Amino acid sequence: MPSLTRIESTDRFDLIDVTSYEVDLDLDQGDQLFGSVTTVRFAAARPGAASWIDLRAKEIHELTLNGAALDPASVVEGRLPLPHLAADNVLHVRATMSYRRDGQGFHRSIDPADGRHYVYGHLFLDAAPTVYACFDQPDLKAPYTVSVRAPEDWIVIGNGAATRGPDGIWRLATTAPLATYFVTVCAGPYASVYAEHDGIALGIHGRQSLRAALEGQGDQILEITRRSFDYYHGLFGIRYPFGEYHQVFVPEFNAGAMENPGCVTFRDQFLFRGAATRAEVLTRANTIAHEMAHMWFGDLVTMKWWDDLWLNESFAEYMASRTLVAATEFTDAWVQSGSTRKAWGYAAERSPSAHPVAGSPAPDAESALHNFDGISYAKGSSALRQLIAYVGDESFVAGVSAYLRELAYGNGTFAEFLAAVERASGRDLGEWTRGWLLTTGRDRIGVELTEAADGMIAAAEVVRTPPVDHPADRPHIFELAGFDGGSETFRFPVRVVEERTALPELVGRRRPALVVPNADDLTWAAVAFDPRTAAGLADGLGLIGDANTRAMVWTALEDAVDRAEFDPREFLRAVAVSWPLETNVSVLSRVSLGSLLPGTGAFGIAERYLPLAEREAGLAAIAGAATGLLAECADDDSRLLPAAKALVATTADPDLLGRWLNGEGLPTPLVGDADFHWAVVLRAATLGLVDASGIQAFLDADDTLTGKLAALTARAALPDARDKAWAWREIVTDSGRSNYELNALAHGFWLCPPVDLVQEYAERYFVDIPLLSSWVGEDALARVVTFAFPSVIDDAVVAAAAATLDRTDLTPAVRRSLVDADALAREVLASRAAFPGTLPAAG
Repeated sequence: MPSLTRIESTDRFDLIDVTSYEVDLDLDQGDQLFGSVTTVRFAAARPGAASWIDLRAKEIHELTLNGAALDPASVVEGRLPLPHLAADNVLHVRATMSYRRDGQGFHRSIDPADGRHYVYGHLFLDAAPTVYACFDQPDLKAPYTVSVRAPEDWIVIGNGAATRGPDGIWRLATTAPLATYFVTVCAGPYASVYAEHDGIALGIHGRQSLRAALEGQGDQILEITRRSFDYYHGLFGIRYPFGEYHQVFVPEFNAGAMENPGCVTFRDQFLFRGAATRAEVLTRANTIAHEMAHMWFGDLVTMKWWDDLWLNESFAEYMASRTLVAATEFTDAWVQSGSTRKAWGYAAERSPSAHPVAGSPAPDAESALHNFDGISYAKGSSALRQLIAYVGDESFVAGVSAYLRELAYGNGTFAEFLAAVERASGRDLGEWTRGWLLTTGRDRIGVELTEAADGMIAAAEVVRTPPVDHPADRPHIFELAGFDGGSETFRFPVRVVEERTALPELVGRRRPALVVPNADDLTWAAVAFDPRTAAGLADGLGLIGDANTRAMVWTALEDAVDRAEFDPREFLRAVAVSWPLETNVSVLSRVSLGSLLPGTGAFGIAERYLPLAEREAGLAAIAGAATGLLAECADDDSRLLPAAKALVATTADPDLLGRWLNGEGLPTPLVGDADFHWAVVLRAATLGLVDASGIQAFLDADDTLTGKLAALTARAALPDARDKAWAWREIVTDSGRSNYELNALAHGFWLCPPVDLVQEYAERYFVDIPLLSSWVGEDALARVVTFAFPSVIDDAVVAAAAATLDRTDLTPAVRRSLVDADALAREVLASRAAFPGTLPAAG
C-alpha cells in the first residue's frame, strides 16, 4: 500500500473539507470479519475536481457518491477514486473488514482464561482505513457519530458516551472534531468500574479475568485521574473538552497507551496480577498523566502533519512527570524519568538513525512512524525543561494556554507553538531552537579542576564539547554539586553558553571526592566525570543523598559503558557496592534489570558486554548484591520486590530455584504471585532445570493470556536444540501468532544460550526475520526485529547486519529497527576492544 505523502495531503487538504462521518460497525459476524458502513459528508473547494478516499477492505459491497454507484474494482492499493466532485458531497461505503492480530486496526484477542473475546481499535498511524473509509490525514478533522452492533454479552466503549438501544445497537454520542487516527471502539465482555469527578463521568475497564486487579487497583487509578484533571484544568485554564473519560486496559497492545479522546487504551499489563513495585505503579501513573495531557495537546489541538508530532509526545512526556510531582504522591517522578526514559533517549541519540528533535523530514506517513523514539519523547521532554529554564515557567505556561485556545478543535504546527511562547516571553527563540531542536547530537559536559598544593581548588571550569559532526551552540542550565562521603559539600546553578565557563564559586574550596555536573538531571548531555570522580563513583555513588543525582549518575555510567568509555566490569562493581544501598525503587529496578531495550541495566551489561567466559561471573555479581539486599528487606520494604526480581533473573543456584518453583521459602509478599513464579520458571528454563513438559504443567495451573505468553518465553529459552528449532519456526512462520506471542518467543530465544546451540540462528535471523513484513504490521514488526536480534554478538553478526542493510527490499520498520540493533551490537564490540580485561572480584 502506498503511504500518504505530505504533498498529497496538502493537495487534498486544499480541496476537501470534511463535514461529518457516520460509521456503523457490526462486530457480531464471527471472530474473523466485521461489517463497516461509512457515510462521509464533505465539501470540495473546486466542483468538478477529483480526489480519493482511503479504504482497505476485505470485501466491498456498495459504493455510492452523491447517489451514483462507483465500481468497487476502482479501489487500487487502498485508494478509492472520487471523480467529478460536487460542491457538497455524500459518500456511502458498505464493506467487510478483517480483524487483526498484530495490535493495529481492529485487534481481536481471545483470553485463554475463559475463552472470551475482546476487540479494540488502534488506528495510529495509518490503520483507520482498515476499519472505515476516511480521508486519512491528521488535518482533515471532523465529528463522528458511531453505532456498533455487538454480541449480547458485550459492552461498547468509544470516543463518545455509549448507550444501548432497545434494538441492541450501541450508539455513541457525536464527538467533537477528531483526527482519523484518534477514532476507537473497544468492545467485549469488559469488567468496569465507574466514577465521577468535577462533572466528568469516569470509567476504567479490563478483561473479566482481570476483574480482581481492576477493582483492587481502581481507586489508585482513579485518584491519579482526578488529580491530573484538576492540575490540567488549573494549568491550562481550559476544561476537558471530550465529554466522558474512559480508560480501557486492552490485551496485546503494542505501545504503552494511546490518547484516543474520551477513550484511552492502555496495555493491560498495567493491571498488575501480583505484587507490583512502586516503580511499576509510578510508571502506570505516569502513563495515565501522559495520555491525559494529550487531551489538550494533541487531541484538542492536533499537529497538522506528522513531522511535528514529536511535539505532542515531548510535551506529554514532560507534562506527566511535572503533574505527578505537583499533584500526586509520586514526587520522585523525575527520578524515574532520568533513570529510565533518558537512557532510552541517549541510546537513540547514539544510533546512526539519530535525528533532530524537530524538523525531521516526514515525506510520507510511514517514514514518520519510525521517528517515534527516545529522541521524540525523552530528548524532547528534556529540551522543553531547558526551554522553561530559559524563558521562565510563567511565560511557558502562558504560551501553551494561548496556543491551545487559539487553535482549539483544529490543527497546529511547531512554528505556531513556538510563536506563542515567544509572544508570552518576549524573547526571540530562533537561536535556541536551532541549537536544541534542529540539530542532532548531544553536547559533552564535564568539569576541569586545578588543585593547589594544599588541596584547595585553584581554578574550575565547565567544559562543553559539541559533537564534531553536529556542532551547535546550546545553552545549558543545570546544577553542579560536590560530595564527600554522604555529605553534600556544595550545590549551585550553572548557566553554560560558551564552550568553557568559569566557576568562581569553587575557587578556594577544598576539592570533594565527587564533583557532579548536571546533578539535578535538568539538561540533556553526555556527562563526563573527572578522573578522580570517576574512580570514586563505584564506592561513593550509593552514599549520595539526592535521588535525582544518583539516577543521573547511574544513567551516565551506563551511557559511558555504551560509548566504550567506562569498563563494564567497573559498572558491575558499582552494582555490587552501591546498588544495595539504593533507596529509590525506580533506580533500583532500572539499574539491575534495565528496561525498554535489550542489553540494558546490569543484567544486559553482564549478558552482552562481557565476553562469554566472564558472563557467569558477571551475573553472579548481580545475584550476590541482590541476595544481600533481599536479606535486609522486611516484608513491607519497597525494595524487596526489585531485589527478588534481580536475584531470580541472575542466580544460578539450582537449590534456590527449585525451592521457589515449589513455592517454598519465598518472601511472604511473593507467595502465590503467579507473575513472579513465571520469572522463576523462566530462569530455571534458561538453566535447563525444567523442560517443555514442566513448563506445560505450570501453564495448566495458570492458563491465562499472561501465563500463555510467559510459557512461550520459557519454552523458547530452553537450552535444547529441538526447543530452539520449534521456537524459531513459530517466530518466522505465518502461523497466526499475535504480536505479543512473537515478542515473547523472541525474548526467550536469546536468553543466555549456549553459543553453539544458537549460532546458526544468528545467521538465519538476517534472512528469516525481514520476511515477516509480508504478514506482520510495521508497528508490531519493529519490536520483533529488535527482540529477535542475536544476543550472541561477534564480528560475523555485525557483518551480516551490514550486508542486510545494503538490501533495497527492506520495509521501513525492518530497516530502522535493524539499524538501531546493529548500532547496539557495534557498541558491544567497541567496549570489548577497549576493555579486554577480566572481571574483578565483587566488592
